[in-house]
This record gives sequence, structure tokens and C-alpha cells, in this order.
Amino acid sequence: MIPHDLLFSRIAGHFLGTGLLVISFPTRMYWFPKVFFFFLFWILVVVIKHFFQKNKQLCCVATRVSVNGSPLEIVPHWLVCFIGRCAEDPVGCINADHMNPAAAQRDSALRLCCMCCPCLSVTLSPLCAGTSRGPSPVSLGSQDSLPIAVAFTESVNAYFKGADPSKCIVKITGDMTVSFPSGIIKIFTNNPSPAVLSFRLKNTSKLEQVLPNQQLLFSDPSQSDSNSKDFWLNMQALTAYLRKMSEQNPAVSYYNVDILKYQVSSSGIQSTPLNLAVYWKCSPSTTDVRVDYRYNPEALPSRASLSSIQVLVPVDGGVTSMQSLPAALWNAEQNKALWKMSDVSEKSENEGSGSLRAKFELSEGPSNPATLAVQFFSEGHTLSGVEMELVGTGYRLSLTKKRFT
Repeated sequence: MIPHDLLFSRIAGHFLGTGLLVISFPTRMYWFPKVFFFFLFWILVVVIKHFFQKNKQLCCVATRVSVNGSPLEIVPHWLVCFIGRCAEDPVGCINADHMNPAAAQRDSALRLCCMCCPCLSVTLSPLCAGTSRGPSPVSLGSQDSLPIAVAFTESVNAYFKGADPSKCIVKITGDMTVSFPSGIIKIFTNNPSPAVLSFRLKNTSKLEQVLPNQQLLFSDPSQSDSNSKDFWLNMQALTAYLRKMSEQNPAVSYYNVDILKYQVSSSGIQSTPLNLAVYWKCSPSTTDVRVDYRYNPEALPSRASLSSIQVLVPVDGGVTSMQSLPAALWNAEQNKALWKMSDVSEKSENEGSGSLRAKFELSEGPSNPATLAVQFFSEGHTLSGVEMELVGTGYRLSLTKKRFT
């Protein structure tokens, strides 16, 4: 006959998850308190489980638990795992001296259970000891397609002379960078004839000039399609180049390789994402400056917004005070006024149009009208609209980044 204490322990283990916990009840306890305690504990566990499943903050870390000195058992993930961002917050072992926030949350979950059930004695010890620093290493198999990433970065250089749009000079350039995981070097080295990495640039009709990296990249100059261009890499040169980068920086996870540069055709002020007009009024004692800006949707892809806009205006003549609208920052060492603006798009006030005004008091006037500088960036878009697609097998495009500044 099974003793009633062991019987209750097995029943509790069955309801709590196929032998989840081994519960040792005090010997001198009557049947009714035991039944009441069992259902109370079962409800508490269900509530905790529902809370963690509702928040969907799980991770694949298990923890061993010793209950009242019984053999260590495995607690399920939903009870002990609580992490906010699995990709960013390292998950380490539970340690009293070096406990990270994720481990502290797991510890708190079990200690809450102990506080509500004082008859349980819980001891924690780690089942695994993995720490992630930065992006997770890529598992590369000899038969798998190898992951690469590509980034397009374009820069707009525009010169505005006063308020005359016909005198605006614009130059738009771009860079294409391919990122290789560090593990790919070993595969290239061990394989005397790795698969050739070939790709096609699409939407190239706006590109005036394409300058490939002649040490690494080949192309067919006889291609007739003006809206696409095919390229393939010199795999031996690429392997040697990546090996050299690995020797210089062995600890990094990815290596970025500049593949090609290009220039985008432009048509004056119509090609600038942010149109500007500057007005100066200079006198011996004061200088008034007004900068009108306008978001230009014709030069931008749909729904693209300009972020972190900064307008820097140098003013000489011994500035003693400044009044500005909206408020600007004055740097007395550099003699420059700085406006910082939030995102600008078609959805902004006045469809992205506005003015920056400032009045400067001078001690050594008059000022000389100077060239102002404007900075901004936009993520997820390019001005050229160029795209890249892989040709052939052996590789896969894991990530594409686009940005212009």
C-alpha cells in the first residue's frame, strides 16, 4: 500500500506537469489541510503560468530545483524564464554574485512561489551557461546556402545660393557594402572552388556612373539592359581579402566589404529631399537670418521621412546675443547657431514646410553672409531606388539595409 504522503506527492506532481515537483508534506498533517494546501498550490501555479504565457516573454533556459532536499528536478520554462528582449539581453546563469536582470526575474518568480508556500525549500542551480554578446553566431553548414547582407548608403551634397533655385548644385553618390559572417572564411578556405557569388543590380536607370571594386568584382560591359546590371565576385580574391580582415580583427562577427560606388543623376533643386532658401540682412549692429525649408516629396520614395535634422549657421561680427524662433543653440567658440528639428514628412505641420529665424546683436559688425550646413538621414529608403538580387545558388540574402543622408 502506498503511504498517503507519497500518494499526495504523486498526485501533485501529476497535476503540476508530469512529475514537476516532489512535495514533501509534514508528517503530522490531517487530510483536510493537505487537500486544501494542494488545491491552493495548484491554483497559484496556474496563475503564474497564465501570467507568463500572456506576456509571451519566454526563453529556452531551464533551471534545476531542489525541493525539501529531494533530488533535483526540471522546472518548465514558463515558470522560471522571464526575459524582455531575447536578442539583446544576455541570458546568463543564476548566480548570487553576478546575476543579470533576466536571471533576477527568473529567481524572483521562484521566490514568490516560496513565499506563498513556506513548506517548500527551493534551491536554484543553472542547467546551461550560455552568454550572448552581440549578434548570435551563424551556423554554417557545408550544404547550406551561405547568408550575406547588403547595405546601400547614399549621400546628398547640395549647394544653395541665396533664394535662387536655379543656382542650386546637387550631387548624389552611393555605396554598396556586402557583409559576410566570420564563419564563411573557413568554408571558403577549405573549399578550393566555392560557389561564385553573383548578383544583379535593378533599377539602375537613374545611375549615371557605376564604379565596381576592380580587385573583387567583375561585370559584363556588353549588357544592353539599361535598368539592370549583372556582377560576380572573384572568389579567390574575396577569400584572401576576408582572411586578411580576419587576421586584423579576429574577434568581430561580420566583415563589411565595399563592393561598388555609384553616382545618381540629379536635376538641381528638384532632386534635393529638403529645399532651402536663405535670407541675410546685415547691418553694423545686428544681423537677421531666415532659413526657409520645404519637404520635397518628388525627390523621395513614398512615406519616407527625414530624421534628426540639424541646421548650422555661422555668424561672424562679434555676436553678443541671439534671439531665435524656434529656439536655437549658440556656440560662442565656433560662432555658429544650431537648430535641431524632429522628423519632417508630408504628414508634418504645413506638409513639412517652415522657417527658422534669428536676430544677432553684434559688437564688431557687420556680418558676412556665410554658407550654412544641413544634416539629416532617412532609414529604409534610397533616392535612386536601386535594388540588389542574388543570381544562382549557394547564397541567401539575410538582410538589406537602405539609408540616405
